Amino acid sequence: MINEPSPPPYGRRVRLTRRGRVVLISAVVLVVAAVAVIVPMLSGQDEEKKKATSLLIPEGWRAAQIYEAVDKALDKTPGTTLKAAAEAGLKLPEAAQGNPEGYLFPATYPVESTTTPAGLLSFMVNTANKRFGAERVTSGAQRSGVTVYQTVNIASIVQAEADTPEDMGKVARVIYNRLAKNMPLQMDSTLNYALDRSTLDTTAEDTRIDSPYNSYQRRGLPPTPIDNPGEQALHAAISPTPGDWLYFVTVAPGDTRFAVSYEDHQRNVEEFNARRRSGR
Repeated sequence: MINEPSPPPYGRRVRLTRRGRVVLISAVVLVVAAVAVIVPMLSGQDEEKKKATSLLIPEGWRAAQIYEAVDKALDKTPGTTLKAAAEAGLKLPEAAQGNPEGYLFPATYPVESTTTPAGLLSFMVNTANKRFGAERVTSGAQRSGVTVYQTVNIASIVQAEADTPEDMGKVARVIYNRLAKNMPLQMDSTLNYALDRSTLDTTAEDTRIDSPYNSYQRRGLPPTPIDNPGEQALHAAISPTPGDWLYFVTVAPGDTRFAVSYEDHQRNVEEFNARRRSGR
């Protein structure tokens, strides 16, 4: 019998930011190594000698990382879970168009000898539907004038961009403010997703790639979430911090500066660049 999954413990996620740019400066998450964390558990079925374990899915992991972790946890050939995701008939919103990104809810899931990739993915998606279908989420999305799926999309960007849990609400506000002004989001995290990488540096050439996830060139939200956000990022997306900010840059770990004007933002960028040149 599969029990209710447990969310991962919250904690500060120290993350560096690349050099400042002349528009919106954003930071990318320092991706946790894509490996399964296997924790021994009591199976309760000693007579059948069934060994049970648990699989931890951290907040902010992409679907590709989760597929790899499930393959390892279930001792499957690489690519097995990716194939299962396309064939499992997951209960996803219509807007997802069959892509489970954003709906593989981060938590600790029990894994038994009878667990299959399709069953484990279904458990993750069903958990996400339960969390995202809660009244506080649906009403929060309605207040912000977006759908629940768009809320998850915003939460995924917040998860990737925010330097600390305390910054999440402000990052969400920057996203909403830019959407309201029909400004491109210009988030490096969406470029990283398009390029299947995680990096602190984005080049001018990167910002010209032809991709629906290029938020430098295209306005609005990317077509899908860019990772699988946790509860804190979701809360930020439905209850963003009040403010007029349009820009932010992480000057140092734990020190993200939010600005309303481009001029103030540039001063923050200059400080970031100066710290980087000095090796701080």
